[in-house]
Amino acid sequence: MKTSLYNILKARFLINDDAVKNWRFIVFIILLAIIMIANTQRYEQKVFKIAALTSQVKELRSEFVDRRSQLMKLRMESTVSAKMVEKEIFPSTVPPMKIKVKKEEEKSFLKKLWQ
Repeated sequence: MKTSLYNILKARFLINDDAVKNWRFIVFIILLAIIMIANTQRYEQKVFKIAALTSQVKELRSEFVDRRSQLMKLRMESTVSAKMVEKEIFPSTVPPMKIKVKKEEEKSFLKKLWQ
């Protein structure tokens, strides 16, 4: 037991005759660790990007609501009439009238012949 622990501490398993299979296993473990670190890094980058995009969406949504409320205020009749008074355009005192256009029926070829 004491000699095996002493051999592990001295890393004799890396320089023995059958050390090639140990080195392969160590290289495999190192590659797995590198892949795991890279995967974690990509995951964190995506999480940060999602958080940034979420905050950007919130900002744009609030800006949209502000613009929509401004538009609603500008579309109000009182606002429009006030702006027209500034340009000396006043509302009409005569109410509008509906104009109805009657479409003439097209006569068939036979009816055109008999006339």
